[in-house]
Parts: sequence; structure tokens; C-alpha cells
Amino acid sequence: MQGTFVQIAIFIINTLATLYVGAVLLRFLLQIVRADFYNPLSQLIVKVTNPLLKPLRKVIPGMGGFDIAALVLAFIAQIIFIWLIQLVAGGAVGLYGGLIFIWALLALLMLILGIYMISMFIVAIASFIAPYSSNFALLLMRQIIEPICVPVRKLIPPMGGFDFSFMAVAMGIYILRMLVMGVAHSYGIPL
Repeated sequence: MQGTFVQIAIFIINTLATLYVGAVLLRFLLQIVRADFYNPLSQLIVKVTNPLLKPLRKVIPGMGGFDIAALVLAFIAQIIFIWLIQLVAGGAVGLYGGLIFIWALLALLMLILGIYMISMFIVAIASFIAPYSSNFALLLMRQIIEPICVPVRKLIPPMGGFDFSFMAVAMGIYILRMLVMGVAHSYGIPL
């Protein structure tokens, strides 16, 4: 029975970690692509991340249009969540030492790639079901993925109404996820 409670606790920590760190990373991505911050989803992300991000910005300024404070917050939060999971699981937290930083970095990379994969999947499905939808979440997802699709679209232009560049980008992201997983497994890091 104790193992069940540990699994439940790990599930809760994992879910909260993914939601919060994902929100911080989304905020970082939204600023990079200069997304519409009046979008209701953008406003939600800003409200969720502001309490910890605003004070951190006073110490860590942005550089070259990048919100470094958001990246630092995501990295610190990821380390804390990994540490909590290890503590709850009864693992030797101290054994991971420097590996916890690699673990956190790889987890952040996987989360960013996951955001792009999920966004691309939803936008692709929506393009068949509701191609002219002005849903605020879809608009935001399009704003996030468009900057990485434009350069590929120049190499692979749309043919017969189909955008094959979209598929090429999705394949590239999937390959990157496989590479990150390979690095994680080589360190013995469970992702």
C-alpha cells in the first residue's frame, strides 16, 4: 500500500512540475516569437508565472531579447521537482549530484520539444477539421510553430494545398527528442 501512495505522490509532483515548468517555458517561447500577449491563454500564462518571475527579473535581466530569468526559473523549478521526486521515491538524492543538473537540462529540452510536437499535432488536426478557426489557443500555437516552419517552407514549398514543410519540421523535432532520450539513457536518467 505504501508503494501506491509513493506512486500517487510522484504522479502529483510530475503533473505539477510539467504544468508549472511548461508554463514558464511557454512564456519564454511566447516572448521569443513575439506572440499576442492579449490572447487569453497568454494572459493565463503570465498570471501563473508572474509571482516568481517578476522578482527574479530584478536580479537576472534579459539579454538580446531573451528572457533569461524565465529560463533560470524553469531550470531551478525543474531541479526542485526532480529532487522532490527522488526524495519521495526514497532514492539517494545526493547520489545524483552533478547529474541532477544534466537531468534538469534534458527534462527542459524534452518539455520544449514536447510543446512543439503537441502544438504541431493539434494545429495539423485543426487544419483538417476547422481550417479557418480563430480559436485563441490555436492562434497561439500557430504563432509558436510558425517561426520554425517558415525557413523549412522556403526549402519545401506547399504543393497541391499540402504543407509538407510542416511534416519535415515535425520529423526533425521527433528526431531531436530521440537524441535527447538517447543522451538521457546514456547517463541513466529516466525521462
